Order: sequence, then C-alpha cells, then structure tokens
Amino acid sequence: MNKYLYCLFVLLISLNPLLAQDQLNTDKSLFVELELKNPSREINDAEAMLQVSGGVAPYTYYWSNKETSMQATKSTGLIEGMAHQVRVVDSQGNEVTKSFKIPAQSITEIFNSKVQPAVDVLASILFWDPFASLGVYDPVVYTQHERIGIPKWDATTQAAYTLKTWLVADGESVKTGDKIAIIQSDSGKEMPVFASVNGSLEHKVGEGEVIYNPDDQKDVIQANAHILARIAFEEPRPLLHNNGEVRTNTIPFIVIWLILGSIFFTFRLGFINISGFKHSIDLARGKYDNPDAPGTITHFQAMATAVSATVGLGNIAGVAVAISLGGAGATFWMFLAGFFAMSLKFVECTLGVKYRFINKEGRIFGGPMNYLRYGLEKKNLKGLGKFLAILFAVLGVGASFGGGNMLQSNQAFKIVSEQLPFLQGHGFWFGVIFALLIGAVIIGGINSIARVTGRVVPFMAAVYIIGCLIVIGVHIENIGGAFAAIFNGALSADALKGGFIGVLIIGLQRAAFSSEAGVGSAAIAHSASKTNTPIADGFTSLVEPFIDTMVVCTMTALVLIFSGMHERTGLGGVELTSDAFGSVISWFPAVLAFAVFLFAFSTMVSWSYYGMRSWTYLFGRSKQSELVFKVLFLVFVVLGASVSLGAVLTFADMMILAMSFPNIIGLYLLSSEVRADLKLYLAKLKKGELYINPKFRE
Repeated sequence: MNKYLYCLFVLLISLNPLLAQDQLNTDKSLFVELELKNPSREINDAEAMLQVSGGVAPYTYYWSNKETSMQATKSTGLIEGMAHQVRVVDSQGNEVTKSFKIPAQSITEIFNSKVQPAVDVLASILFWDPFASLGVYDPVVYTQHERIGIPKWDATTQAAYTLKTWLVADGESVKTGDKIAIIQSDSGKEMPVFASVNGSLEHKVGEGEVIYNPDDQKDVIQANAHILARIAFEEPRPLLHNNGEVRTNTIPFIVIWLILGSIFFTFRLGFINISGFKHSIDLARGKYDNPDAPGTITHFQAMATAVSATVGLGNIAGVAVAISLGGAGATFWMFLAGFFAMSLKFVECTLGVKYRFINKEGRIFGGPMNYLRYGLEKKNLKGLGKFLAILFAVLGVGASFGGGNMLQSNQAFKIVSEQLPFLQGHGFWFGVIFALLIGAVIIGGINSIARVTGRVVPFMAAVYIIGCLIVIGVHIENIGGAFAAIFNGALSADALKGGFIGVLIIGLQRAAFSSEAGVGSAAIAHSASKTNTPIADGFTSLVEPFIDTMVVCTMTALVLIFSGMHERTGLGGVELTSDAFGSVISWFPAVLAFAVFLFAFSTMVSWSYYGMRSWTYLFGRSKQSELVFKVLFLVFVVLGASVSLGAVLTFADMMILAMSFPNIIGLYLLSSEVRADLKLYLAKLKKGELYINPKFRE
C-alpha cells in the first residue's frame, strides 16, 4: 500500500511543473513596452510603437488618436510635446494603459504644443453642441447594418466585378469570419468575401449579376455602388472611429449661431435675397454709381474685394472634405445655407457704410468696430458696444495674420510646389516673392487693393468655373445620377456618412465658413464704397454669398460628384479636387494650382485691409500705425510659407469664426434700424429718386 502511495506522490511531483506552466500560460501578466520616435523637426509627425507580451492573444489597441486602428501596433502623426494614451486589452479582458509624451525638439514643435491647448479651448466654445448637452437628442451615430463590399475596393478601380456564387442563403445568420460569397473580376480572378460582423445576411446582388462596372456611369456616381450585401443587427449599434471610440454627430454652436442669424434676417427683411437680387446686379454693374458720392471705390470694387477674401482654399479643399465626409447630399444643404447667408451679408454691409468715419484726408475707417460701438451707443448700450468693438478688432487682427494670411501662404506654397518640384524645400524664398507681390498691392491702400481685386476676381473665377464646366461637360451623361445622388443623399442620408444630421451640418458648416456672412469682414470692405445710401451696399453684398457659395462651392462639389471622386477616401481636400480635374485632362491640376494661387493672393490682399482697419481701431488711425501693420503682415506671409505651424494656423483660422459672436449680437440689436432704412430706400427706388449713372440713362 505504501508502495502505491509513494508512486502516486512521485507522479504528482513530476506533473506539478506542467500544471504550474499551464497556469502561467493562461494567467500570465500583460506587459506593454512603448518605443517613441520623433523622426524630424517637422510638427505632428511623431510616432509611437508597441511591444506587447504576456496575456492571451489576440490583442486590441485603443489609441487616443482617433485615426489609428484598433489592430495597429503603431500610431503616427502624433503631436510632439502633447499627452497621448494607449490601452491594450487581451482576449481575456486583461488590460494595460500607457500614457506618454513624445518630447518636442524644434522651436516650431515646442510652439505648436504650447498653442494646441488654446486651440482645444477655442474649439470647445465654437463647436460646443448645446442640444446634446441639454439632452435634446442623442449625438451618437447608430447603424442597423454593416455593409459588405468588394474586398480592397477603391473608387478609382477600373475592374468590373460580378457575384459568382453565394455561399450563405439570404436571411441566414452569419458570424464574423464566415465565408459568404465568391466574386469574380472581369479578368477572371476569383475573390472570397467574408462576414465582418455577426448578424443576418441580406443579399443586394443576385448570382451572375454585375456588382460594379466602371463603364456604367450610374455605378460611378451612385454612393456605395460596390456593395453586394449587408448584415443586419438585432439592435442598432453605434458607429466607431478607427480607434474604437463611438462616433458622434455634433451640431456646433457656431453653425447654429450663423445659420439662425441668416434665417432670421431673411424673414426680417422679407426675403431680400430674392426680391433684391436684380437690383444688386444693377448696382454691381455700376448703374447707380455716383462719382461725387463720398467714398473711394465703386460698388463693384467693394464687392470684388469682399468676394476675393471669401473665395479661396475653402472653396476647393474645404468643399472636397465636406463632400467626402457628408457625401453628395452635403451639396444641397451647402447651397441652401448660401441662399440664406445673402441676407446676413446685406445687414452687416449696410451698417458698415452707415457708421463709417471719413477724416479730413479722405481716409475711411469703417466696419463692425464702428457700428458695434457707435450704433449700440445710440441705444444706450455704450459699455456693451465698446467691449464688443474691441473684441471684434482683436479677433480681426489675429484672423488677418492667421486664416487670412499664413494659412493661405502655407497652402499656396504646398500646392504650387507640387506642380513645380524645384520649389520644394524653398518655402522661405517662395514666401519672400509672394510677400513682394502682395506688398506691391497693399502699400497703395484700399484703392490699389480694389483695382487689383476688381481685375483678378473676375479672371480667377472665370478660370476656375470654366475648368469646372469642362469636367462636368465631359461627364455630362452623369447629370441625372449626380442630381439624384445630391437629393437622395440630402434627404435620406445613410449612417456611413453620419446620418441625416451629419450631412445637414457638414453642408451648412461649409457654407457658413466659406461665405464669411456674419463674420463682419465684408462690412470693412464695403465701408469704403462711394455711396450716399448705405442700403445700396447691402444690396451689392447680396451677390457675394451667391458667387462664393452658390456658384463656386457648388461647382467644386459637382466636379467631384460628376467624376465620381466623392466616393474616394484617404485623400486630402486639394488632392481630391486635383484628381477630379486630372481625370479629364492630365495637365488640369496645373490649372487648378494656378487658380489656387490666385485665390490665395486675392484673399490675402483683402484680409490685409480687414486686419489693418482692426489694427488702427486698436492702435490709432495714423499712417505710421498702418505702415507698422503692413510690414508685420508681409513678415507673416513669409512665415506662413516657410514654417509649419499647425496649431497656430488652426487657432488663427478659428478667430475668423469667433468674429461672428460680437458681430451678430450687434446685428440683432440694430436690425430694426436696417429695416427702417430699407423701407425708405425702396420707396425712393420705386419713385425713381435714386441717382442713375449717365451711362445707363436712356
């Protein structure tokens, strides 16, 4: 008996290491090591790499960077000097969280990291969603199904695909990884299709049917033409970012602020954007130009100056981003927002002229600073008016150096250097030459600016619109599908594009940001107009959002939709538009680069004047004060082209939007004044009491 007990004891002793080893394999700790890398002195190119051991594979990686996949062990494009985080979870639920900061080395990296928190604060104000905060709606984007498309499909593909065989019947349940179908390309290559989630399979294409054909223009235009099936969930699920965070739609406060202002003044002034459009064209043509009226520039020159400031990179790159995020449907809402923005421009430009100041030398000082201060003073709101005027001027100076200068210079260099490779690496000298060109214009003041923009704006608009029409003309057979995609996408947007709210807000946001209606900048340009009747400049300004948003932005959107580029992913805004032009004629991207250069040039010239008037309001109206600003402005042109300042540019660009807060408050308070002036003006127009230029008299 003792002999058997002894053998059992020896057996247990020999098995114990194996049992212990097995326990170690299923319960061993999760170890995560980080390797941090700062590959260059450029900003926002830091990298973090993971080495994971222990635990039980597979692992899931939750990076704080939304663009990094949950399957990626490496995150790129990180901001140097800023805090980041990654959470690693194994298949058993064990997790380790690592916080890290990649040291900033260059001056630009350090500066960028110090400004980024200010960007985050300003963004939290501008893009705060009051409706979600109050619980009015659920901002989470849900979907009831997962689409199954052609594996590794790209919108530029030239291959046609056919559904050869279904391996799972319609309506049957599937699990992640199940092989559900076999598809075949026109070259005969077969590809298996796998289920990406659990759920109920719904066939969208029958066996033997073509899934996608690049020669069929309907497929090129139609959203999600490469989808062959979808898997329905039992309950709606939230859409996720690449890093696993829940995707949300927000209704930014700044968009609400601008759009509600536009709608309010449209109704307040009896749809002046429709009833006054013909008269605005007559004013722009010079029919009512009085050479003896106070001011220095014509109605057309004022309009051209204002348009030159708004027609810029946002009309090309910004629209492309909006369409790629919101789909073709964003075009509809963008166009509609541009329509309402016309009324908002009317009010601010009227007040800009009404409250301008002309000194003994004939120099003009006007804009929101004046009507905020002196207009509100008339309403016994002197303290509020003075505060709003100073706030507007401070934001105006910052916006002119950033979004109206450095951002334009920076992007112009990037786009032009892509077409002229010998410029690459020579941003400083590009900036110097650019500054000399701009300096030659702005040193002469508003008269010089108006003369240049009066010639450049019609030319650059014509070049761009003709280019757009050529692309649309080549793809004219897509017209039915394109407009169907726009209206269907606007009114029944799918969850992959962010749902109805997402498409709506993307379209409204692009229009609001592009036209600058409500920002108050155009009121500064119009304050120099030769007129005895401020309302006349309100009418002239109606054309500006029409040109900027309803024509130029819409043209860009149509080019992308007609050419099918709106379905492409992974490209920046300018690249997307450039490829759309290049799909028709190979050298068209060079024409686009030239147009972008002109857009940037005209925007900077106009914003130099806006910034200068904000500057002189703060630091005095002397010519010396103006000269100091102009020199600083030209220095920032060089800086923008030669240095990468991501957060700085973003912050300064946001200041343009922030200008709308003090401005629109003033517009609401002074709206009754504008309405009364409009009534008197229309009565004079009806009676024929307005001055008519002799060239237009019968």
